[in-house]
Amino acid sequence: MTIRALIVDDEPIARRGIMRLLALEDDVTVIEECGDGASAVAAITTLAPDLVFLDVQMPELDGFAVVEAVGANRMPAVVFVTAFDHHAVRAFESQALDYVLKPIDPERFRRTLQRARAHLAHPDDDFVRRVALALGTIERGEVRRYPRRLAIRSDGRVRLLDIDDVELIVAAGNHVEVRSGEKRHLLRETMASLEARLDPERFVRVSRAAIVSIGHVREVQSLFNGDFVVILKDGSQVNGSRRYRAALERLLA
Repeated sequence: MTIRALIVDDEPIARRGIMRLLALEDDVTVIEECGDGASAVAAITTLAPDLVFLDVQMPELDGFAVVEAVGANRMPAVVFVTAFDHHAVRAFESQALDYVLKPIDPERFRRTLQRARAHLAHPDDDFVRRVALALGTIERGEVRRYPRRLAIRSDGRVRLLDIDDVELIVAAGNHVEVRSGEKRHLLRETMASLEARLDPERFVRVSRAAIVSIGHVREVQSLFNGDFVVILKDGSQVNGSRRYRAALERLLA
């Protein structure tokens, strides 16, 4: 098989170094280079590489934040690249396939590629679950971490929206619409999958078609049949179903 690789590093000289090493491998094709975390999120979600060589230290959005923004269940195999040994521990906490230290030793790099080939030839069914667990997104009883940002794709670019700015999420066909102030952002994701990724102490489903941020709720008005209306701080009104009322009241108690 041909391995489609993505290289992410904010230093051009580091990207060229990895490129030279990969050029020696007949079964690896570099499909893209990225110089920052935001463009890496866009490339991973649009190009779906098999393997990502991901720099740990980058301005604004580091390597670990890239994994968080893409989501564990969407992340391809990752090899973290770092100049600092202590990052190796966190790399394996994030269940990276492997890591290499800068400056890269060619022999160590070849061993990493062998590990990548073995993984891609015989995928570990438990790999995605371990990545998700390491990021704290699954496993009942464990401390869970939830995304601090949502990756919004638009016009070939990716914008990272702070989760604190999200007021309301509504169903929009095959997408969800994320509302933040006057802005509307479309995400190609189902309501159920996005709800599962969000912190249930901060976001609550109020109907089949709407999720609200508790921090942006001003008041809740009851209707005669058990349904209700949520009024947000900007005056927006969201209809809620009695089926979801108990979850909302628990957070507002």
